[in-house]
Amino acid sequence: MAAPFPNIYTHRKVADTASKACDICYKPSTSVLDFFYVCAIHLKDKGFCTPIVDEAAIAARKKREMDAEIQRVKEEFEEKQRKKKEKDNAKEKEKEKKDDSKDKDKKDGKDTEKQDDEKKKADTPATPDAEPRVFALQKAFYQQRLEKRRQIEIAKRNRERLQSPNLFPQVPKDLP
Repeated sequence: MAAPFPNIYTHRKVADTASKACDICYKPSTSVLDFFYVCAIHLKDKGFCTPIVDEAAIAARKKREMDAEIQRVKEEFEEKQRKKKEKDNAKEKEKEKKDDSKDKDKKDGKDTEKQDDEKKKADTPATPDAEPRVFALQKAFYQQRLEKRRQIEIAKRNRERLQSPNLFPQVPKDLP
């Protein structure tokens, strides 16, 4: 007999106002595995569930990070080359100008370096959530979920039977 649902669950977070009791320890929880609430601590417990690692997604994320790093290094290099050229041009101009103008250029250069550093910090993307999102329950907990679902289906069938008029025998109509 095939299982009514696969042993693959996606972890999601809900708002604090929508939190419900954890199915394991009954504490309020905002973590949901598809259709049942569990605490975030249970997700880290190897006795409860194991993360399903998507190798393709991890490889794609690493490639994106590597490409972003390469792009950032290229931009830094181009910026340094541009500043070097500006410095060479400034040195030529400084030879022609007085010492006062030299002091102003150096101060301006330091300010632009500080601004560039601030821009780099702002441009760096926030690291995505490294926690796994897909889990498989351990055999005992999965069997418990299957049994709970069977009990719900049996209870539903019993309610339907009790409501049908053909469940109980009829009173005999003939005389003996």
